[in-house]
Amino acid sequence: MRNVLAIADKELRSYFASPIAYILIGFFLLPFGVFFYLYLSTFVKQSLQMAQFGGAMNVNQQVIRYVLQNASVIILFIMPMITMRTYSEEKRSGSIELLLTSPLTDVEIILGKFFGALGLYIAMLAVTLLYMAILFVYGNPEWRPLVAAYLGLLLMGGAFISIGLLISSTTSNQIVAGVVTFVVFLLFWIVGWFADTAGPTIGPITSWLSITEHFDDFSKGIVDTKHVLYYLSLITFGLFLTAKSVDTERWRG
Repeated sequence: MRNVLAIADKELRSYFASPIAYILIGFFLLPFGVFFYLYLSTFVKQSLQMAQFGGAMNVNQQVIRYVLQNASVIILFIMPMITMRTYSEEKRSGSIELLLTSPLTDVEIILGKFFGALGLYIAMLAVTLLYMAILFVYGNPEWRPLVAAYLGLLLMGGAFISIGLLISSTTSNQIVAGVVTFVVFLLFWIVGWFADTAGPTIGPITSWLSITEHFDDFSKGIVDTKHVLYYLSLITFGLFLTAKSVDTERWRG
């Protein structure tokens, strides 16, 4: 575990040693802030109108849910930029040979890179909590649905990272890795759209494969074990295939 943490720390430091981490966090926060402002402004206007009739609105369902659903869309674009360099850069620079001939095991290397990328992703999510803090200062949102929604974003991001690691391990070109990763992420995103027209046999399968279908309950504050298992299975499968890809690279020399 010490080796895994050492690699994760090295990966995380490499992100913040260059402008990459700050640019990605900025790219993430800018649209996140726009969505937060738009949904909060609409919520305030509608709340004032509802108050005249004695009604009340739920900030968790009217603001937080929709803001975090849109955050998951931003992640679709940001995540390939995080994972595309994980292995591709090592291959391009030739340092992959040093890494593969080191005493470290493939599992330690893969998990280290996974947790390094996950650390950057967690840092991005952590900054968005400042927006949520505003809601707690001026309102009274429920914290449990908020925790559930962030857990969903964390699991979704982990699944994306594991797939991105796999694709990055297959090429030495970062651009190719980034583009292919985005296309694969997009397929996981839109596959659920065909659930209604794919027929009674294929439809449920496409719906189950959809990465957004499993996030919907999280955004409502619901933590369902079937969704947790889906994301954990996707993370495990992605890391397993990455291990096979790295093992193949090792035997090729």
